[in-house]
Amino acid sequence: MSAFKRRRISGSQRGVALLLVLWVLTALMGIVFTFSVLVRNDLASALSFRNDLAKRLLAQAGLERATMEIQYRLLNRGQAIILEGKETWKIDGTTYRDKLGEGYYTVRITDDSGKINLNALTDASGILLKNLLLQLAVSGEDADVIVDSILDWKDTDNLVRLHGAEDEYYMALPKPYKAKNANFETLEELLLIRGVTPDIFHGTEKHKGLGHFLTIHGNAQRINIASAPREVLAALPNMTPERAEQIIERRNTDAILKLEDFRDIFGGDYPQVSPYIGMDESGIFSIESAGYLEEGKPGYAIQATAVADKPTRLRYLYYRSPAGWTP
Repeated sequence: MSAFKRRRISGSQRGVALLLVLWVLTALMGIVFTFSVLVRNDLASALSFRNDLAKRLLAQAGLERATMEIQYRLLNRGQAIILEGKETWKIDGTTYRDKLGEGYYTVRITDDSGKINLNALTDASGILLKNLLLQLAVSGEDADVIVDSILDWKDTDNLVRLHGAEDEYYMALPKPYKAKNANFETLEELLLIRGVTPDIFHGTEKHKGLGHFLTIHGNAQRINIASAPREVLAALPNMTPERAEQIIERRNTDAILKLEDFRDIFGGDYPQVSPYIGMDESGIFSIESAGYLEEGKPGYAIQATAVADKPTRLRYLYYRSPAGWTP
């Protein structure tokens, strides 16, 4: 074989070898890239799991702090003198915040006597619920539908109120069901009611949800003016923003107040509002706790309702983790 042929064969072999090397390198690069993507995704998943767990534990810490504060309040009820730094937490939905480790939690406690009781709602007191819905940016027409439909849902007959709904409406839905004709067992039942949307119930970035201001526990017929959140105060007849602010300021004195202490705020309108207000505490407390790792980032929320069987013992009537709302 001539030298020319040997060189040509040798050059051809080198070309094939080069192509093989390039193919192997390409395959290895693909494997390395795939492996790096998998590792990065695993790291991101692990970090996300770690952050979610941290926020959940922060929210749980806030819940435990709230139960401790409730017990402290019950043990010190009626104290005329409270030492500085030993003040009891308010039970009117005031937001408290505390740093813990690398994150923080926010927590609110509301005595259920300061909320509107769904199971005690009547045609007469339905005005409170309608006014509350208007506060939450629900139109007047939709508010009428929701109030009447709630009353129809829990009454024992099949008669339809002017704006309400009974079996005929619910059985015509794509997934039919009948009106309950009994008291509410959970607040989430509201999502079955005509006119109640998830945004109305859970809330949006612009306003809280209806579920924050309602209760199904206890048998209170009147709103406890000493613990009602601002939104519930605003739902009372003849209430103005100025009057609501005066009530909150008076509550912030930490003095032991009586119903008569608020009478002058309403002036001549007191006879119209008096059937709807009282001062009796229920011993049932709603707790909303949320845990955060960073400012401006979504947190993890827990909702619970606790009843005080004894000042030193609380029992949960309701517990939801995560809650239906995103703080």
